[in-house]
Amino acid sequence: MSTRLLIIAAVSLTAATAIALALARRRWSVASSNLRRRLAAHAARPERPAFSAAQLDGLPAPVARYLRTALGDGRAIARHVRIEWAGEFNMGRPGADRWVPFSATQDFVPGAPGFVWDARMRSAGVTVNVRDSLIDGEGSMLGKVLGLFTVVDRRGGGALAVAALQRYLGEALWLPTALLPAQGVRWDAVDGQRARATIASGDVRATLEFRFGANGLVESVHAAARTYDDGRNPPSLHPWQARVLRYAPIDGVMVPAEAVVEWLLPDGAYAYWRGRPLRIVSDAGAPN
Repeated sequence: MSTRLLIIAAVSLTAATAIALALARRRWSVASSNLRRRLAAHAARPERPAFSAAQLDGLPAPVARYLRTALGDGRAIARHVRIEWAGEFNMGRPGADRWVPFSATQDFVPGAPGFVWDARMRSAGVTVNVRDSLIDGEGSMLGKVLGLFTVVDRRGGGALAVAALQRYLGEALWLPTALLPAQGVRWDAVDGQRARATIASGDVRATLEFRFGANGLVESVHAAARTYDDGRNPPSLHPWQARVLRYAPIDGVMVPAEAVVEWLLPDGAYAYWRGRPLRIVSDAGAPN
């Protein structure tokens, strides 16, 4: 083959690759937007449009103290919250960490309850798109390299939906009005520093234990058993926790400014996610 033909072939291949990547990005964006619209359909106006201390009557003492600390009277009840994230995800395994940066946009609708997490990370110079969601009581996980090659694609109810609902409940720390009883959360006291929160989405139910510090804020959230899947061994149940590293006020609400999420495996804690919100917008309108 002549040099001229080789150049033409190389240019054609490069153009075809660029077109394929652009189409893949477009398909990913459209699919994410469709999921956000499905989720937004549940963003009904709450019966009580604003938080007041009277809504804390009957709650366990540490829960009432936390919500009073995090919120203030007159705080609007969130119908839709969008968070822009930055952080690192551990692409390694226990004992062999390999942290890679990610950026993400996540939409929450407490009226569902549900979320759509749309993330982008780079590993070894290659872009990986990850999208997790909980909508209508169904959980889903999708990961694609370059938006083209599927590495994980799971959806359904059962354990996957429970895990997604547990995640929603733990991440409600970033939208504290979602933890009010009026938003479907039932609180049960454990002791003076701990309480259990339970929430349902359709036939799916999830419970987490919240542990509170001396400052009244949540220090950590725990699940006695959550499905752990490392992609190499059969999925198994292990304790799980999310720890708040520091708080900061955002628009008058005290929310975690940095957190780390860990599996509590037989050989010790395995951190796999650490992140921080860059921007939190509440009731920003219909997602698009």
